Amino acid sequence: MGIGTICKALDAGGYALKFWGVSALDRYLTLPPLPYGWLATNADIVALVRAFEGLRFPGPALADAALDLEESCWYFRCLEPEEAPRASYRLLSLTQDIKTRRFQDPLGIYPCLRELAERPLGRDKAPPWWEGLNPEADYYQAALEGALILARYGGEGAVPLSSLGLSLTALPRTGSPNPEWQRLLLKSLLVSKRPDRGFKLLKAAGLVEALWPELLRLDEVDHSKECHPEGNGWNHTLETFRYRKPLSPKEPRYDFRLSLGLLLHDVGKPLSAARGKHPFASHAELGAELASRFLTRLGFDEALINDIRYLVRNHMLPAALPRVPLHKHRDILASPLFPTLLELYRCDEASSFKGLEGYYRSAAAYQGYLKKCRPPAALRSVPYINGKGNHRYPG
Repeated sequence: MGIGTICKALDAGGYALKFWGVSALDRYLTLPPLPYGWLATNADIVALVRAFEGLRFPGPALADAALDLEESCWYFRCLEPEEAPRASYRLLSLTQDIKTRRFQDPLGIYPCLRELAERPLGRDKAPPWWEGLNPEADYYQAALEGALILARYGGEGAVPLSSLGLSLTALPRTGSPNPEWQRLLLKSLLVSKRPDRGFKLLKAAGLVEALWPELLRLDEVDHSKECHPEGNGWNHTLETFRYRKPLSPKEPRYDFRLSLGLLLHDVGKPLSAARGKHPFASHAELGAELASRFLTRLGFDEALINDIRYLVRNHMLPAALPRVPLHKHRDILASPLFPTLLELYRCDEASSFKGLEGYYRSAAAYQGYLKKCRPPAALRSVPYINGKGNHRYPG
C-alpha cells in the first residue's frame, strides 16, 4: 500500500487528504522525502479505523493515528473541514492536496518559499522562518520542528541559534516527546544534509540536555588542538556530518546507519580515562555499550542496535589496519558493515583536518584483505551476528 492507495481509500469515503508541514515542503522544494510522512485529513478516527488495517495511535503530541507501510510510516492529523493543521512555524503551514497536486498557502509564505528554493542550503542569507514562530506552540514540538527545518532547509540567517533557542524556552510545555517522537526526529535529522545545524538548535533550546544527556556530555570532552582543531567532543561529532557523501548524486539523502554511527562513535570518551599515550583509553568499548543502552531506551530495533554497536566498538580499527595482522581481525573485516565502518573513519579523519592519507592506507589494506583473506562467496552471502554484535560468517 502506497500513498496513492491511502488517498484512494479516503477519497472513496468522500474525505480529503493533504501533505502538510515538512512533507509538503519537501515536495515543493523537490527534495527526497523522509521515511516518515505527514498527512492532514477531514476523516475522523473511526473513518480511518474502517479504512485501514493495522492503524495505531502513537500519542496525540505526535499524531492522531499512524499507518506503517513497508518502507515508510504515515502520520495522520484529523481536522475539521477547512481547518488548517496547527503548525509551530508559519513555514510549516504549507499543504498539498494529494489528489489535485495543488499547493495551498493559507498564511502567505510564498516569498519565503521562493527564497528557500533559490538559495542553496549552505548559504546563511535565507528567509528568517523563525519570525513566524507561533507564541502558543508547544516548546517540544517547536524545538523539534525547528531543528528539522534547519537540517533540511537552513535559513537561520544572522540570528544566532542561541537566541532562537532562548525564544523557544519561553513556550508552554505540555509533555516530553515519547520514544517514537525521538526516533522519528533522530532519523529525520540524520538523513538530512545538515544535521549539525539541527543539533545545535536542540542544544541551545535545552532539548539535548533533557532528552539525550549522553550526547551533551561530549561537550565536556577536551581535545588537543593538534589532533582536533575543530574543537571539543561535541563540535567534532557535529563536524563529521559535513563529510558524508549522499547515497545518490541526484538525491541529497544520507545513510542513516553511518550517520547514527557518527553521532555515537565518541560517546564513550566522557567515561574513559587516560592511560599512557592514550587520552581516551577503551572509549570505543565503553561507547559501544553506552550507545546500545541509549538506542534501546529510544526503542530502536535490535538489528540496528547491533549494527551501531559494531560501528562504535570498532571505529578505531581502520586507523590501525595497515600495521596489524589482518587475520586476527577476520570477524570484523568480514562483516558486510565494514565498508560503512571505513566510511565512518573517513568522515572522522576529515573532520579533524588531518588529511586522508591514513584513510587511503587503510583502504589499501582492506583491498589486500579482500584479495587474500575473504571467505568464499557462498559463505559471504549468509552473515549472522554473534553475541557481541559483530557480523560473522560460518566456518
